[in-house]
Amino acid sequence: MPELVTAAPLTKLTEEEELFRHTVRDFAEREVRPRVAAMERAAALDPALLAKFFELGLMGIEIGEQYGGAGGNLLMSVLAVEELSAVDASTAIFVDVQNTLVNALLLKWASDDLKRRYLPRLATDCVGAYALSEPASGSDAFGLQTKATRQGDRWILDGRKLWITNGAEAGLHVIFANVDFSLGYKGITAFAVERGFKGFAVGKREDKLGIRASSTTELILDQCAVPGGNVIGEVGKGYKVAIETLNTGRIGIGAQMIGVARGALTATLTYVRERQQFGHPIAEFQGVQFQLAQAATELEAARLMVYNAARLEDAGEPYTMQAAMAKLFASQVAERVTSLAVELFGGYGYTKEYPVEKFYRDAKIGTIYEGTSNMQLHTIAKLLLK
Repeated sequence: MPELVTAAPLTKLTEEEELFRHTVRDFAEREVRPRVAAMERAAALDPALLAKFFELGLMGIEIGEQYGGAGGNLLMSVLAVEELSAVDASTAIFVDVQNTLVNALLLKWASDDLKRRYLPRLATDCVGAYALSEPASGSDAFGLQTKATRQGDRWILDGRKLWITNGAEAGLHVIFANVDFSLGYKGITAFAVERGFKGFAVGKREDKLGIRASSTTELILDQCAVPGGNVIGEVGKGYKVAIETLNTGRIGIGAQMIGVARGALTATLTYVRERQQFGHPIAEFQGVQFQLAQAATELEAARLMVYNAARLEDAGEPYTMQAAMAKLFASQVAERVTSLAVELFGGYGYTKEYPVEKFYRDAKIGTIYEGTSNMQLHTIAKLLLK
């Protein structure tokens, strides 16, 4: 039986990590929170805010300084996503996809030429998107139908991608396509596709339950011409690129979920101290206290799981099981904590006048994207029983 924990859970941040956390927390309160309501109504991120993400270095946290990035690690990306999610999950997932999917993928798999061309832009002014899902291949990621055909010194891509986060803003998309369907998943290849490439278009934007300001779009590839040098990794090894990147991305989703849960719990703790029933603040009722204590305990457990998975990845240790567990548990905790928050706010919690209904809606996506809860259970069980 494999060892479940290969490193002690992180219980204390370094001075540098703590400073970074406070910097992002201050930024979230000062710059993000005043914009949340307007962005929610518009179902779009404020462009001025996007520029500030780049200015603060939040779009290139793990990109090396030689490429204009911050030279940080995965845990720092996790801290940023958690802090932003405690205020607004839409802005957090924007930063999350950039760092834990697109940047991480290029850093690990791209050629030196691709790194020189794209990493400086991703660190300073270019948004990235990760395009694996398709209309008929969500959890069955390797059932994708997008086709890549070699034509001289370039590739021609044809197909559709769906549910692509950051699709509306991205200038660079990592597109997965199959170069030979007879090979099955061993034909899948990753390509760096710029927004301006001929034959590339952004299609329908989804109208979602939660994370509404985050763009989720269709991508259309109609005889899209991609230079041969824009293959990421090796031809036919895109399945490995996709899976290993998603393992890291799941830690980012776990960070998002603990941030959402924390935001909801923080708002609730303030409210129950103020809300009077039967002549007393409802915080004085033992039934309420016990519910809050349980929520805080589960949140702390989820946080340690997420941090530990990030630390393992940063240390070069095996982390696939821990990432799946962290994403699974954190998303479950976020659902429970945000639901409790709505209940403790009572009728007010069901209105848009108070913040917890948004946390409740934003939490649901955590059990779906970057691998459903059933997919996480499948991964965990497979590793336990191998």
